Amino acid sequence: MSAIGQLFAYVVGSIDTVSIFGTFLGDTQFKQMTVIAALSLMVAVAITSYSVKERVLISARDDGSAGAIQVLSQLFKTTFELPPRIQAICWAQFWAWIGWFPFLFYSTTWVGETYFRYEVPKDDMAKATDMLGEVGRVGSLSLTVFSFITVLSSVLLPFCIMQPDTKRTRFTARPPPKVAAVLKAITAIRPDLQTAWLISHIMFAATMIFAPLAHSRAFATFLVAVCGIPWAISGWAPFAFMGVEINKLTMGGYSPAIPSSRSGVTMITSASIRNNAADTELDVLRLNHHDSTDSDTDEEDHASNIPSTGELAGIYLGVLNVYTTLPQFVGTFISWIVFSILEPGAEPTSDNNSDSWMNLDKDRYNAISICLFIGAISALVAAEATRRLRYIL
Repeated sequence: MSAIGQLFAYVVGSIDTVSIFGTFLGDTQFKQMTVIAALSLMVAVAITSYSVKERVLISARDDGSAGAIQVLSQLFKTTFELPPRIQAICWAQFWAWIGWFPFLFYSTTWVGETYFRYEVPKDDMAKATDMLGEVGRVGSLSLTVFSFITVLSSVLLPFCIMQPDTKRTRFTARPPPKVAAVLKAITAIRPDLQTAWLISHIMFAATMIFAPLAHSRAFATFLVAVCGIPWAISGWAPFAFMGVEINKLTMGGYSPAIPSSRSGVTMITSASIRNNAADTELDVLRLNHHDSTDSDTDEEDHASNIPSTGELAGIYLGVLNVYTTLPQFVGTFISWIVFSILEPGAEPTSDNNSDSWMNLDKDRYNAISICLFIGAISALVAAEATRRLRYIL
């Protein structure tokens, strides 16, 4: 669904909205796209808020002592005391997103700049009424192809990849022998999720490493479109791995990063209460606190120390989001250095028709392409981190 939303947004961005909607939503395409995005977000949040049904939380005692400082300290401690495999997944995600952030930030501008730098005569650029919008439309067209490939990959690839912790099964030749041989060969080469994630890093790196050599819109669009395949895998592979590890921790019991019974354990039970008058069913969530001093047996203590799946999911997925967000700052810092060296900023201008903000010198490197190249190197580091995940127990 996320890929479909991206596809719709890039299709809208590739058309001239000013000529269609006039200046009602803004006098430039960028302003209109901002308004459309804001309205779409408001509608989506409103539908979600209206449709989601929450369970009522009833606590057996006051939890006022668990303040914000305690929650933040717990998250901080969890981040530095991750289980080995979850730590490896987070580091693979960290290095991968150092490569993905420049791509997501600058790919539209990069394709547009490549087109205007190498293919459009300067006389034609002087006739443009909205240079920023023209660059955005050219780049959005390439990202439309990128999103289309992402949608196809998101639908097809899960059927071509083995699920995590799934052992290979031998194929029983029930169909005709020729068909059975083909199916057996396909089953034998079907990669597991870790191998697919590793290949996605390598594919992204092998694609973006050619970014500095792109001198035409067609080649730049091709590079962006190919990245739709690794982007589809990167959208669900780390979360699938994290779900597997969370389930293992839940079944295995105690995790050192989770608070022990020393501070009490919250047992969560759910019940349904039916209101006969309104004929509606209300889900109630009850919290029963058990301190270690109140336990009758050691066995009960051990059972109560096992965190719920929801608790582990919230903590570790939050940590994964931290490792996904930090590369944004790293990528921004790297981009600042690259732009400062290769494309020192010109004087700010409020003229949307001006092309002074673009580097149109064909004899100089494009700073965005260098950022994409550095991202490819980071993707190779992510590939190595993913490969090592296989040897971590």
